[in-house]
Amino acid sequence: MKKLLLVSAMGLSISLLAGCANKSVVSYGDANAIETTDINFGSTDLQKITNQMTESLIQSPVVGTMTANKRPIVFVDTVKNKTSEHIDTESLTDSISTQLLRSGKFRFVDMTKVSAVREQLNYQNEGDLVNPNKAVQFGKQVGAEYMLYGNLASIVKTNSDNSDVYYKFTMRLMDLESGLVEWADETEIRKTSSKKLLGW
Repeated sequence: MKKLLLVSAMGLSISLLAGCANKSVVSYGDANAIETTDINFGSTDLQKITNQMTESLIQSPVVGTMTANKRPIVFVDTVKNKTSEHIDTESLTDSISTQLLRSGKFRFVDMTKVSAVREQLNYQNEGDLVNPNKAVQFGKQVGAEYMLYGNLASIVKTNSDNSDVYYKFTMRLMDLESGLVEWADETEIRKTSSKKLLGW
């Protein structure tokens, strides 16, 4: 009888421990905290790159002259991913566009929505569903004066004990009329990972 009670108690303890081990706990973290889960491109890298590049662009003397009496219209091309990783460069592009727009120095045209805009204009101007006096007319949009574009590249080195990844992010601002590059800058990130021997 004692053996049976002991076995039952042990089984119950194991079941309770197994239940506790499988329970996941969700909590909020600091979105700006340094993220070092692995060596790959992460949220901290995205924030560092976007902050440095937008600050460099806004503080550039050439851009200061350009934006002194007006807000130039800029087209932001999606950042090109030249790394071996799958990186959401659209998110990187969006962050840069948002920070520049917040600065109050630029206005933007969104080329990713051209098809949707054309569809809406066709809807308003073709057929009898929209009052012609209130429909937005074709040929009224304003074109971009400058294009902002960039590349994200990486060099990865690994051996049996260490991994090293170097990221370089380059951006340029081009005058669309003249083709001249008015501003350019780059920022770098290096990350290393080492295997540690576990002691007993």
